[in-house]
Amino acid sequence: MSSLISSLAVICGVWWVWTVVHWVWLRPRAIERCLRKQGLRGPPYRLLHGDTNQMATMARQAVTNSKTIGLSEDFLPIVLPFYHHIIHTYGKNSFTWKGPTARITIMDPELIKEVLVNNKIYKKPTPNPMVKLLVSGIPSYEDQKWAKHRKIVAPAFTQDKLKHMFSAMYTSCNDILIAEWAKLVTENGSCELDVQPYIDDFSSDVISRNAFGSSYEQGRRIYQLQKEQAMLTSQALKSVYLPGRRFLPTKINKRMKEIDNELRTILSKVMEEKEHAMVSPNEDLLSLLLESTTRTNRDTGMSVNEAFGECKSFYFAGQESSSNLLVWTMILLSQHQTWQTKAREDVNRVFSHNKPSYEGLSQLKVVTMILYEVLRLYSPATIFTRITYNETKLGELTIPAGVELLLPVIFVHHDQDLWGEDAKEFKPERFSEGIAKATKNKLAFFPFSWGPRICIGNNFALMEAKLAISTILQNFSFELSPSYTHSPSYVVTLQPRYGAHLILHKI
Repeated sequence: MSSLISSLAVICGVWWVWTVVHWVWLRPRAIERCLRKQGLRGPPYRLLHGDTNQMATMARQAVTNSKTIGLSEDFLPIVLPFYHHIIHTYGKNSFTWKGPTARITIMDPELIKEVLVNNKIYKKPTPNPMVKLLVSGIPSYEDQKWAKHRKIVAPAFTQDKLKHMFSAMYTSCNDILIAEWAKLVTENGSCELDVQPYIDDFSSDVISRNAFGSSYEQGRRIYQLQKEQAMLTSQALKSVYLPGRRFLPTKINKRMKEIDNELRTILSKVMEEKEHAMVSPNEDLLSLLLESTTRTNRDTGMSVNEAFGECKSFYFAGQESSSNLLVWTMILLSQHQTWQTKAREDVNRVFSHNKPSYEGLSQLKVVTMILYEVLRLYSPATIFTRITYNETKLGELTIPAGVELLLPVIFVHHDQDLWGEDAKEFKPERFSEGIAKATKNKLAFFPFSWGPRICIGNNFALMEAKLAISTILQNFSFELSPSYTHSPSYVVTLQPRYGAHLILHKI
């Protein structure tokens, strides 16, 4: 009996060693040979870590050496130094290594379109368990679970619901931005301030009021916690994730779990208060989630834990993308005064001196052009990743199973072959005849992704940005402060590293 147990132990040991060797060495080397035979170029595979050490080193050096750059200068070497280095060293048809997993860079618009449209073939990679504490829910689900959750959530973002949200959104803008800034204006009608914290508070209040019906203070605390969680997640992603690492009692792990527990406590209270006050089951996003958790049929409903995940994701994504879009818009219009004047004339043409209306937002041609150009230059999401679990043909490429596809949104948006030699310059006139004409009907502009998995809140974010910038332009003109330091930073989303210091002038 003991000899049998010993034999089984030896067999298990050999199998385990073989599995590890295959995972960290044999399979990556075979995939590397396959990719190079197809003309793809990239750095050689390094045992286990791949390119993660170099990626982390270059990111640290970029932060250490960060300096003020011109608003029209190329900031990609600072924001994404590793991928900038790879694309410029090995070309657009290149590959990198996320640990033992190969990543192929895809910058051809036709191939990008094929990847994003065929979401049953090209799926999102299994998220790092550390990331799940920041973003879960719809962004991390696939197949039937993704379809079920999207079906539950989608009614919260219909045109009728967006129109219903408009009034509360205007109240947030007027109370948190316009009224507060007006208080700071001196006798000469101007003030200097960092607008970013105010815009963060505004966006937090908007998502709290309209999607969850919670109070401003609750929303603000959730935002603060999610912001810290994003910073910790960014740190955790700079090294290869090994199974079980999230259970180690490290300082980062402990803090991330503390944040998650506090978020759950706050959201539980928000959900409980909403449940008691709820009149219509389809009033807002939180109402839809709560109604779903009461269904006995798990095929059409979701668990309370899944509802928590959706709440966290929408608080973060809904606040972060809208806030960054508005901040970058004010920064660029501060530099390009001619476009600020054109935008104000556009707003006055549609609304005169009256309060902006939901119907009028669709008539803002110049403002829309400006927002598109800001999204092109400063996309909130800089990179999308997909994976195929079976060998797949993509254009002329044969993609081995388990290889990830890297869709570098911001590099495509800055590609001179697609946008011209002035690709890095702020030129809203590119979009004067719409997105299709600007991109020559190619998928070269996808700030909210594309295809079936396009961001469900993209219309919400654009409505919020149009309303806010219109109201601001009606009340203030603004310019860059001498203390403004231009240094874009990537921490989950693209944001100004040192804030947005502007000088406001009351109109």
